[in-house]
Amino acid sequence: MDRARFDAAIEAGEFLEWADFGEYRYGTPHPNPPPGCDILLEIDVQGARQVRRRHPEALLLFLEAPTVGDQVHRLRGRGDSEDHVRARLSYGASERETARELGAVVVVNAELAETVATMGRIIDDHRKRLASEAAAGG
Repeated sequence: MDRARFDAAIEAGEFLEWADFGEYRYGTPHPNPPPGCDILLEIDVQGARQVRRRHPEALLLFLEAPTVGDQVHRLRGRGDSEDHVRARLSYGASERETARELGAVVVVNAELAETVATMGRIIDDHRKRLASEAAAGG
């Protein structure tokens, strides 16, 4: 959508979260999942901050590359421009700090299968904790 429509959608509260990154803007409309279903978003820390304000119980996972070199290799491998790679790297340190401030669980994405399994365990543990709290009335 164009910038004017995006701004109008923000003003109207149409997004669960939204973010600016360089020349790009991203937003997630308010989801309406069936009961018992989780919502999984791939968002940056700007959006995570908004989600945390609206849903303090949300589980936030912050995935990071094992090293800066790995991150550069991945960004270039997906075709990002050198300007975008530099922007992502400069933004990375503040993203990690913000993620920790928001209480995100940091997961190092070294090997895909291991990362997916780790995330699954973290999500299962979170679901169990929420169920336990609900059963206890809290």
